[in-house]
Amino acid sequence: AIPYHHWTLSENRIGFVVMYSLTFFFANFGPNATTFIIPAEIFPARLRSTCHGISAAAGKAGAIVGAFGFLYAAQSTNPAKTDAGYPTGIGMRNSLIALGCINFFGMLFTFLVPESKGKSLEELTGEIDEEENGQTVELPVSSSTSRTFPV
Repeated sequence: AIPYHHWTLSENRIGFVVMYSLTFFFANFGPNATTFIIPAEIFPARLRSTCHGISAAAGKAGAIVGAFGFLYAAQSTNPAKTDAGYPTGIGMRNSLIALGCINFFGMLFTFLVPESKGKSLEELTGEIDEEENGQTVELPVSSSTSRTFPV
């Protein structure tokens, strides 16, 4: 974002493609893992599918807000250079800097997500208990776990 004008020059198009490719790779590598894999591990078993759906929907809603917000924010500060029908924005460079700051805070908040510590889903939900001799034994399912849970 800071050397934005440098990347818009035609002689730097190869570097721009490399930067864009790396950005695209890491945008899909990190956030997709936290929005798809982590929810399946940390939500309680009874609510896992519901919470996973809510998590996915929140991610999609955030993407929509971000895409439209970026479209408006990236408009030029000069009213003569804005696209037809759009108000003036803060400019492409400032929008990219703001996006970078938001991504940085997203990375920090990702560290607040609880870790499953290598345990299986059964161990996390308490469906398996260990005996004294180190062998795992499956706990009997009580009638309370087979009831539906209103959300």
